[in-house]
Amino acid sequence: MSGLALRKVSKAFGDNPILHDVTIEADPGEFVALVGPSGCGKTTLLRIAAALDYPDYGSVWLGERDMTAMRPSERDIAMVFQSYALYPHLTAGQNIAVPLAMRNLTAWQRLPWIGNLLPGQRAIRADIQRRVIDTARSLKIDHLVDRKPGQMSGGQRQRVALGRALVRSPAAFLMDEPLSNLDANLRVHTRAEIVELHRRAGVTTLYVTHDQAEALSMADRVAVMMAGRLLQFDTPEEIYRNPAHLEVARFIGSPQINLLTGEVDAAHGVRIGGRLFAEGVKATPGSSVTIGIRPEALKLSGAGQAGLGSSVRRIEFLGSETLVFVELAGGGASLVAKLTPTEALAFGPGQPITISVASENVLVFGADGARLSVAPPIRMAANG
Repeated sequence: MSGLALRKVSKAFGDNPILHDVTIEADPGEFVALVGPSGCGKTTLLRIAAALDYPDYGSVWLGERDMTAMRPSERDIAMVFQSYALYPHLTAGQNIAVPLAMRNLTAWQRLPWIGNLLPGQRAIRADIQRRVIDTARSLKIDHLVDRKPGQMSGGQRQRVALGRALVRSPAAFLMDEPLSNLDANLRVHTRAEIVELHRRAGVTTLYVTHDQAEALSMADRVAVMMAGRLLQFDTPEEIYRNPAHLEVARFIGSPQINLLTGEVDAAHGVRIGGRLFAEGVKATPGSSVTIGIRPEALKLSGAGQAGLGSSVRRIEFLGSETLVFVELAGGGASLVAKLTPTEALAFGPGQPITISVASENVLVFGADGARLSVAPPIRMAANG
């Protein structure tokens, strides 16, 4: 089992820089998700790992092998494309068998009629067929091996594409938004199958997606990319709870994190509306900062309680949770709180309320977007 590393990779197309000194090292057997908005460079990075593109600077390693200059066929890496890339004239079984046939049969042995007459061809074909059936059975598509792609659903075609990658027993998997063509319910089901497949195979995997829910739920570690730069590479829990940059905090989380603008006072505290939200902020007094609060961290209470005066704008019921949109008194910022349906029953549109938050749930970012450290001890926020 080998790890996959992309070290200090930079890439430009003409005068358009795409990647800037990106380093991602996936441990052996690790599932790493590359997530970010469209155009951030994540697919280009995956193509460089697959040798479909080559870096201007930097290197690609599989275990102890430097693969930077190797062709795709030399890298022992399997890729699953967004479009599935199945041959429409071949059955599912034949599609899965393609990489084995290319690897184990000579050009003469692959010929339709002459190949059958060559020594050893039948034994190799039989072994390929056995491996195809075993792979199809593991993906629960063994009943589809005689169907062509046009006779299958999107989810079934996706499994065939996965089978074609899996049957090779590669050293690493690369997946480029493999679920983007599926409907919402099928995406949830299929991503669970991919995670289970990865656990059984134990193969290092790089998975590109723009869907943060996929990245957080599937990966061992998540790499968040913006504008060709790697902003943070950590576990899903750390990415969500301790974003290293304002753009990471803004991109990860649904609904989006609440953001408020404040200023560091002479005592290194940050107050908004006269209420203390953070203290011991390691920043120059007088500097502008951004306060980030996750929707589930906001606490709502009746008017007149300790905290910031607000009013309810609207309420959205989403089944297992309810979103309450509030506006700070005096026409201030709009915030959203995530409550249980039972908690939300206490509030209604137009109702005056008070919002507060525990200081340990407050994130502070500098003017450049970098996370600022906050020195303990910290009192409960919104306590005057």
